[in-house]
Amino acid sequence: MKKQLGLSLVLLVSLLLATASWAGSFRIVTTTSTLGMLAEEIGGDLVQVRVLAAPDRDAHDLDARPSFMAAVRRADLLIEMGAGLEEGWLPAVTGNAANPAVNYGRPGHLRASDFTDLRPSITVEGPNTGHVHEEGNPHFNLDPDRMARVAQVIGRRLGFFFPDQAEELEARAEALGQQLRDHAGRLAAQVKPNQQFIIYHEDLDYLEEWLPVKNVGYLEPIPGLPPTSSHLRALVQEFSGQEGRVLYANYQPSRGARFLEEHLGWPGYALPLEPAIGSGLEGYLNLMTEWAAAFEQK
Repeated sequence: MKKQLGLSLVLLVSLLLATASWAGSFRIVTTTSTLGMLAEEIGGDLVQVRVLAAPDRDAHDLDARPSFMAAVRRADLLIEMGAGLEEGWLPAVTGNAANPAVNYGRPGHLRASDFTDLRPSITVEGPNTGHVHEEGNPHFNLDPDRMARVAQVIGRRLGFFFPDQAEELEARAEALGQQLRDHAGRLAAQVKPNQQFIIYHEDLDYLEEWLPVKNVGYLEPIPGLPPTSSHLRALVQEFSGQEGRVLYANYQPSRGARFLEEHLGWPGYALPLEPAIGSGLEGYLNLMTEWAAAFEQK
């Protein structure tokens, strides 16, 4: 009883704080900071944005916190990546937020993966263990071209809510998308082509969509399970004498990457996958630059 009362009190306080800070604005909740960046850049002064997942956390493995429910309860628009990325916690958040306006299928809910093609997921083509992404790889925030497409969708959706500013919002989205594509093109032109890389999971797969590089393996062949010694030795045997990189998210374990660094001589890079909350377009562009810098330049 005391535990229930304590949880109710936390939720009530969160709701009051959300009400006080969001009064009088169009409220957007995004699950990731990349989506938050798009919403802020396109919506400008018309919107106020809250991001649920911290940039240094795996968006798969979050808890349905009372503060998340409080934010979604007050939201006018909820934007998620989709394709199973948030399936472990977002349904519980929306279910307990009691805000039918942001339920899936309503104008107040935008699922980014519905508007772009996805790379096949290793959770489907490989051993079906751990979280399985039947729709495809949900980590397309690492592909600026796909995020440019999502920007256009956000611009149109905001135009639905702000019909008088619809043309301006769509123009902002188009300009933002072009900035992403232009920056991607400049970075790709600087990277030495045909470089190989191994990644921990499929988080960084999308780099080979816009950089002239090739993903050749995974440290985590079975999703959700740490790499075994035999798997790591097999990677060393397969790629011995070749050149490449080992990339992994900065929240993922580094043990397997260090093993490959030592036995293959491949440099390893722990990379952030999301920009800092509130860092704007510049934060995402800098993140793209950091991803490209992990590879040898021309």
